[in-house]
Amino acid sequence: MRLQGKVAIITGSASGIGRGIALAMAKEGAHIAVVDINEEKGQETLKELNELTESMLFIKDISKPESVTEIVQAVVAKFGKLDILVNNAHASRQALFADTTMDMIDLSFGTGFYPTFHFMQAAYPELKKTKGKVINFASGAGLDGQPTQASYAAAKEAIRAISRVAANEWGPEGINVNLISPIALTPGVEAWKQSAPDMYEAMINRIPLRRLGDPEGDIGRTAVFLASDDANYITGQTIMVDGGSIKLR
Repeated sequence: MRLQGKVAIITGSASGIGRGIALAMAKEGAHIAVVDINEEKGQETLKELNELTESMLFIKDISKPESVTEIVQAVVAKFGKLDILVNNAHASRQALFADTTMDMIDLSFGTGFYPTFHFMQAAYPELKKTKGKVINFASGAGLDGQPTQASYAAAKEAIRAISRVAANEWGPEGINVNLISPIALTPGVEAWKQSAPDMYEAMINRIPLRRLGDPEGDIGRTAVFLASDDANYITGQTIMVDGGSIKLR
């Protein structure tokens, strides 16, 4: 129970990678605030979490900057503190670089970069009290410059940039800030697998470990490690949980 009694906010945790992280952390004893725009899926995840341990919370994220402080305050009011912030939520649309529009840029930054930025600022006073952990999300789309991913890659690299700044500034106060860059079999990828099996197989063959990560068993367990005392001497790092697809130097 490496996270026994810890309190975590996990954005985008109604499904996919966020849900996997929530389940992994709950099984290690953490209290989870499920923050997601999808209330139906969020309540389903909350029910799963409450079957593992009591005292979980769902908060609907309406994706407005002013709501972020209210979310942090609501979590602290219920649990008394905040130890872990996981900024997972992000939405984007794919297009060739020449066809990328400002609406696409605004969507990616509005659902990914800006919420990450605002949550970090709002959570900082509480994380300072608990010497807490921040886990943000990078992507191979930005690290490798994947085609059709201009808006997503830009937002993800911007998140990496502010994470490194925060790691330097907040390190003396005992706050760790790290990133996970995942490849995972999410519901969306599962649907794509069914509709384009040849393309899916080709992608698998480019991954050295020849499989996609499990949202809970691979991505979630990595998040548990980064949120635990075992990772107290790690900060400002991008952890590649991608089956060996990208090797950082």
